[in-house]
Amino acid sequence: MACIRIGSGTIVSQRAHLCAGTHLIDDPAFQLVARPIEIGKNCWIAAEAFVGPGARVGDGAVLGARAVAFGDLEPWTVYVGNPAVAKRLRRKP
Repeated sequence: MACIRIGSGTIVSQRAHLCAGTHLIDDPAFQLVARPIEIGKNCWIAAEAFVGPGARVGDGAVLGARAVAFGDLEPWTVYVGNPAVAKRLRRKP
């Protein structure tokens, strides 16, 4: 539907969803919209997390289990919840 880029060293856990498509809900034709997803290096997209169209995940970021991201996630930051919010910084190796 749209390009999904996943950087080296990144883990996408079981039942996580990388969804690059959505619809214009106010359009009578319910037009499909595809937007690319970019996931940086050394990230972790945890179990059952959802990454939506147009999301960009910075290097080293973590999206916790069942968290939902539609925007940009800052590098080396841990995110949780729906919608995802920054919880803390992650230590760089």
